Amino acid sequence: MAEEHYLLDNQHTRAGQRFEALAELFDASTFRHMQSVGLSPGWRVWEVGAGGANVPEWIAEQTHGYVLATDIDTSWLDREAGGFEVRTHDIGTDPAPDDGFDLVHARLVLVHVPERVDALTTMINALRPGGWVLLEEADPGLQPLVCPDEYGAEQELANKLKMAFRSLMADRGVDLSFGRKLPRLLRSAGLVNVQADSFFPMGGSACNELERATVEQIREHLIAADLATEDEIEQHLSNVATGRLDLATSPMVSAWARKPE
Repeated sequence: MAEEHYLLDNQHTRAGQRFEALAELFDASTFRHMQSVGLSPGWRVWEVGAGGANVPEWIAEQTHGYVLATDIDTSWLDREAGGFEVRTHDIGTDPAPDDGFDLVHARLVLVHVPERVDALTTMINALRPGGWVLLEEADPGLQPLVCPDEYGAEQELANKLKMAFRSLMADRGVDLSFGRKLPRLLRSAGLVNVQADSFFPMGGSACNELERATVEQIREHLIAADLATEDEIEQHLSNVATGRLDLATSPMVSAWARKPE
């Protein structure tokens, strides 16, 4: 989608911190799901909306096959890195850059893409018969609070800012209940062996770092929309720094399915 509509664009100075926190929180779950569908040496894999290099690098190490990492902004992908190819690509509007993939994976991508149904079709069309698609998307509607244990003023402020952030996302066309729809969408597309699960971490340094990086990245948008004041944002960041907040992520719904032979 167009960068001017995307709150968490890759050009921001905090983008790298967000990628690192997301990797610490979710990479193990992503890799487990890839192994469960049979990721093997020689597989051709398309990593859609890669963001950083963690996932395509790991896939390349496991497969020694052809790994393609694409994103609308490849700033955090080293085009000279060994093991995978990098291409600029908008999954919402561009045709598939290749086909015959054994696995196509996207994490925290389609929820931000207005043409998400078309994007899913593009990903499925890129699969070989018998190939797998693995989609992982947040569903804030399933658990909307960044502090599920809202017992004091610090937690109330944190949840206020999180609700404001989600208001901004909704205004930009983000589907805040998209994760739960994945199994149905995969079945409707004619895929088989559809399975899904959900996971969300709570507490710890990675959750704190993700919250800090995200709030810093959207602070000007929050202020401009009159959803929070500079003082509220500074107070929240100070609260996060104390380590007293048990911060949670949105549930990450992972759904995987196979293209019929």
